[in-house]
Amino acid sequence: RTVTRVLSQRQFSIHPVLLLTHPNMSKSTRVTVLCAFATLALTPRTTFGAECHSKPDPNAKGNFNPIDTDAPVFVKAIKNAKLFHVGKGDDLVPVVHLWGTPYEMGYAHGTICNDTATKLFNGVWAYLEEQIESALNGTIPHLKPAFMEDVANFGLEAALELEVLATDRFTPSYFNEELQGMSDATGVSFKKLQYIHMIGELTKGDCSMYGAWGNATKSTGSNLLQLRALDWDVDGPFKDFPELVVYHPNEGNGHAYMNIAWSGFIGSITGMSSEQMAISEIGVAFPDPTFGTESRFGIPFTYILRDVLQFDKSVEDTQKRFSDAHRTCYLILGAGDGKASEFRGIQYSASAANFMSDTDMMPVEDWHPRMEDVVYYGMDWLCPTYNSVLHTQLEKHHGSITPEVTIQDIVPIVQTGNLHVAVYDLTNMVLHVANARKTGAAGPAMAYDRTFIRMDMNAVFAEKQ
Repeated sequence: RTVTRVLSQRQFSIHPVLLLTHPNMSKSTRVTVLCAFATLALTPRTTFGAECHSKPDPNAKGNFNPIDTDAPVFVKAIKNAKLFHVGKGDDLVPVVHLWGTPYEMGYAHGTICNDTATKLFNGVWAYLEEQIESALNGTIPHLKPAFMEDVANFGLEAALELEVLATDRFTPSYFNEELQGMSDATGVSFKKLQYIHMIGELTKGDCSMYGAWGNATKSTGSNLLQLRALDWDVDGPFKDFPELVVYHPNEGNGHAYMNIAWSGFIGSITGMSSEQMAISEIGVAFPDPTFGTESRFGIPFTYILRDVLQFDKSVEDTQKRFSDAHRTCYLILGAGDGKASEFRGIQYSASAANFMSDTDMMPVEDWHPRMEDVVYYGMDWLCPTYNSVLHTQLEKHHGSITPEVTIQDIVPIVQTGNLHVAVYDLTNMVLHVANARKTGAAGPAMAYDRTFIRMDMNAVFAEKQ
């Protein structure tokens, strides 16, 4: 009764006790989860006012590696899937095309990429265990403190089950159908796949983005350009298994889109669609009070971002999607539409879904001034060091921002995009992408210093089964 009273006083998106009616939950798990929710209810909320203190190296050099422009090379085909390779040597990346129902695409994906997908899943599980061990040893992990507290109190699997239960009601069934197909193909348990796909809700990535159009890109004909630079843990397993997955859903179930991620991972944090839409994402560790509250009860952000890629045809569609959703954690998101030459930055949390253009971009600070036809964020919301350097580079090239300029003199100087970088030309449907150095590979460690691959996305989306 005390737990229920405390829970009722907290502003959860749904009442957590409702989750305890889940038909597959044992009595012992119900007790564990109820105790865990009590812990959540009593956990102090975010303290605002702090800001990031790391900064780029002032002696950073540009990236003048030649851009790889070769077309993808066919490797093999199976039922509902084709495998290509793009790039060369240490920078080679698989390109996987999938067709069919969600289950069929999951099964085909797990079949054609069985070895790499299984290695990634096992690697991510080991990574979670290592992060927990590091926390116990006093090392700061890449996982959120609230989750680490759950692990300490209830164990890893119970903590992950808590995350699944908190999001299950808001997760569209087709994600679990795809995971079931992946499980049946790889032999990795469905429950473990569910747990692994909660990792986006458990971590905070330091990332950067921009959207630039109009006078900012007039040298290109005022194309809409969008940056997504992912800064995350390059010591984890992700760098060894980059993958570009092109989904071709059945008619009536959305449109074709590319998910830029890792082998077998079905959530989206980077990608673009055949509707000339693209996404960017930044985890927020240093918010201000305008973000309001977070929640663990809602649709995982990697799933709602994939829905943007699969279903949305305009920024207005995305705005409605986010406004109507049960949202979870603090994020800055980006959504661009090349058809309308329109980009918006989005302040995202359980209690906020604020869409911002160049004229109302927030926060307004001397280290984050507004700029004509540009929306930008460097590493975090309150991050003067990176935001100011990103602003300097964008201002330096204002009027002549191009993908090449971004690759050569923006991301390597800001030093953002250590795990992967995507530069989208949403007007001409061209993607430039780079990934971090794999284990045992040669060359620079960070994606922003490595060779970029250029892809004609109209040709990619036109691929036939």
